Amino acid sequence: MDQIRNLGDERQTAFCCFCGRDTGTRDHIPPKVFLAKPYPDNLPVVGACQECNQGSSLDEEYTACLIECARLGVAEPNSLEREKVRRILERKPALLNKLEQARIVVGGKVAFRVEYERVRHVLSKLTRGHAIYELNEPRIDQPERLVFGTLSELSERDRQLFEMPPKPTIFPEVGSRAMQRMIVANNEAYVDWINVQEGRYRYLASVEDQVNVRVFLSEYLWCEATW
Repeated sequence: MDQIRNLGDERQTAFCCFCGRDTGTRDHIPPKVFLAKPYPDNLPVVGACQECNQGSSLDEEYTACLIECARLGVAEPNSLEREKVRRILERKPALLNKLEQARIVVGGKVAFRVEYERVRHVLSKLTRGHAIYELNEPRIDQPERLVFGTLSELSERDRQLFEMPPKPTIFPEVGSRAMQRMIVANNEAYVDWINVQEGRYRYLASVEDQVNVRVFLSEYLWCEATW
């Protein structure tokens, strides 16, 4: 993906974007566990403290493995498509057993019981990272609204509405990456989805009456957060 230098107010990025404490590390948003090798060049990174950087790793692994297993309807490493997920589950039998126990059949269809707080924790971190990276808008607080689900649960109309880039009612901060990316056509400004890796991860960050961040993971799990 294109790497754009942030020209916004540097005071907005001088601290950990997740907790507000002193920053000491750089955190990939999204983490590489959600991507496939070879990784894209110029992955987004944000300033984070050591605790926030490393404190989500287990939940990120769980979420990545859950998505792959649920997407394919299996909890068997040899039947999975993503090599990274196969390696994680081969290395962590307790996690594999957890997912095997979570697999259920409802009405003839395979489903997985979800540890919602773990997934929510990961999605909150992702969306807050995109807010600071794209909009130069630190969001240390949890989203006022965070919803997520699978693509198959969306109606065709809801999918279209989710996919449709909004027409900004408020421009992003001058100098922010979102402002620099903004596309103008027919004298109207609009934002578009940023494709980190085809089929694996994309996101959209915008400022309307609220800060809004949308995410697609593996074209299977969708998420929307607003503040």
